[in-house]
Amino acid sequence: MIRVLIADDDPFVRAGLSDLLRTDDGLELVGEAPDGRAAVDLARRTRTDVALVDIRMPVMGGIAATGALRSLPRPPAVAVLTTFDLDEYVYGALRAGAAGFLLKDTPPDDILRAVRVVAGGGAMLSPTVTRTVISRFHRPDTARTRAARRAVARLTAREREVLDLVAEGLTNAEIAGLLQLRESTVKAHVSRILTELGVTNRVQAALVARDVR
Repeated sequence: MIRVLIADDDPFVRAGLSDLLRTDDGLELVGEAPDGRAAVDLARRTRTDVALVDIRMPVMGGIAATGALRSLPRPPAVAVLTTFDLDEYVYGALRAGAAGFLLKDTPPDDILRAVRVVAGGGAMLSPTVTRTVISRFHRPDTARTRAARRAVARLTAREREVLDLVAEGLTNAEIAGLLQLRESTVKAHVSRILTELGVTNRVQAALVARDVR
């Protein structure tokens, strides 16, 4: 059972997402929150696997809420919600640790699938969204670039190759096919890449890869 929290200041959006989650027997709604602070308090009191977090909320917005949720002792995976696919705040949420990105007009079945992907430790950005968001809003600072280069230098040549493909938004299966590797081997490479880069998901790894380009 995947336990899901919804954080959105629009009661109609919360109601719609709640109704949707109840159609899937494998998902359980743990609660709703009208702002980021309430979401963090709720996640602290309950076991939450995935938090669907609106990017724009009062009291505490989606970026701050994402960082706070990911800092909890038992951090849920976070998928940010937004009305616009090029919302500049989304980049900040990804940097704060969000594992994915959902438009509010995403088809219901895709939302349910995305919850499962994020709960399983995957990222749910399509290649197009990944490239567009990162390239348009990514502005690395010099200190972070230096740190990124040191981290990437610790990777093997094969791991750097895998990282480059992760940065392009490819899945493990797609990378395996392209490099003629087993998918389990790619998964192991990605796991070590995340550890060496000091990040928690493949979206953040992609951001590091862009820092050194």
